[in-house]
Amino acid sequence: MAEVLIEARGVTRILPGIVPTTLVRNIDLAIHANEFVAITGPSGSGKSSLLYLLGLLDLPTEGEVMIRQKATAHMAEDERAHVRLSELGFVFQFHFLLPEFSALENVMLPMRALDRLPRDAMHRRAADLLGALGLAEHGHKRPDQLSGGQRQRVAVARALANDPPMILADEPTGSLDSRSSEQVFEILRDLVVRHGKTVVAVTHDLGLAARMTRRVQLVDGAIASDEVARAAVD
Repeated sequence: MAEVLIEARGVTRILPGIVPTTLVRNIDLAIHANEFVAITGPSGSGKSSLLYLLGLLDLPTEGEVMIRQKATAHMAEDERAHVRLSELGFVFQFHFLLPEFSALENVMLPMRALDRLPRDAMHRRAADLLGALGLAEHGHKRPDQLSGGQRQRVAVARALANDPPMILADEPTGSLDSRSSEQVFEILRDLVVRHGKTVVAVTHDLGLAARMTRRVQLVDGAIASDEVARAAVD
């Protein structure tokens, strides 16, 4: 059995208020190494909320998220931030690249935050990642000088900057045309098949979800089904 990289144990997230809102409830979920997981479900089912909890971008009201068997709910924020930087990479529907920085500089940002490499090594790694994603000639450009698909590929390079074992993606193709959507999907698939990464992606596109190795469906904040289809990316 492959290593469990992320595990949710009885995770519930409730937003406080006059009428409290339950985003996810009593989630038990284990994500293993080298899985390609789709999180699907209707709007408002808790897909993104669950992804943010798994990625330590939010904290559960009840339960625990384990990253490589380490409990995270009671970590100090700086320790949790270190886990995010070293173990997790994030890709969002909207790329969230910093507009004042070049593509190369945006990719270097997580490396600068983790501070493991000297600057020249960061520069080389960022250039290599952009080159591997077909953007070797675009590193000097700012985000507003790139197409939507190119910006999303820069965002993937940024997610890979610190070589994390896990990539969490929230509707990574949701704002793209069909051609760019397919390119980004193939990049994510390649990370699993050729590079041994684990990719967990929230998606409303059931066609893309059907091509992933595992599909977790949420309904009303709870897991309604969890299906494994290993042949999907072979």
